[in-house]
Amino acid sequence: MKNLVKVIFIFMFLLEISACAGPGKPNLPPEDAVSNTLAMETYTIDVGDNLTINVWKNPELSIAEPVRPDGKISMPLIGDVLAAGKEPEQLAASIEKMLSNYVKNPNVTVILTGLEGHAFLSSIRVTGAVGNNMAITYHQGMTVIDAVLAAGSVDIYADANYTKLYRRTNGAMAAYDIRLDDILKKGDMTTNVLLMPGDVITVPERTF
Repeated sequence: MKNLVKVIFIFMFLLEISACAGPGKPNLPPEDAVSNTLAMETYTIDVGDNLTINVWKNPELSIAEPVRPDGKISMPLIGDVLAAGKEPEQLAASIEKMLSNYVKNPNVTVILTGLEGHAFLSSIRVTGAVGNNMAITYHQGMTVIDAVLAAGSVDIYADANYTKLYRRTNGAMAAYDIRLDDILKKGDMTTNVLLMPGDVITVPERTF
């Protein structure tokens, strides 16, 4: 009888340790998959997209504005430039070529700050046990916590450490682990990954 009690005690002790340990090592997106630079390399600019164009050492020539309905932006010195249909690097090269008539060796960087032209691809969706289920306009550098806080953070019923990030990669949907409790309560940013256009974050409710 004593041996049985001892076995039960050890079993309960191991269960308690297991429960305290929480979920195992999170499944995270590959680092190259969450690179915003990589994500933007094949993106074509569309009408309504917000651009920030920096001309190195020439701040007076730098602008931040949306692409007009005619697909163009207006730059100092060179006037209207067609932006729609081009990749950011292609637009930067076009502007450099046009500016070379006025500036010696211009160095131009094009940054997409809002992808308004492609409605689905430009959005991050946050669903489940959050303040507001919503779609949020993507911007470069956006992380999981940025999107969750924009959606009103998690609600009192959330099982936040079992949050999932869904991302379409190579035609297939992949699911990754997001530990929101660890992020919000412990400051552990391991799973506060960079987001990409089209990502969906789902926060489950606790099962009672």
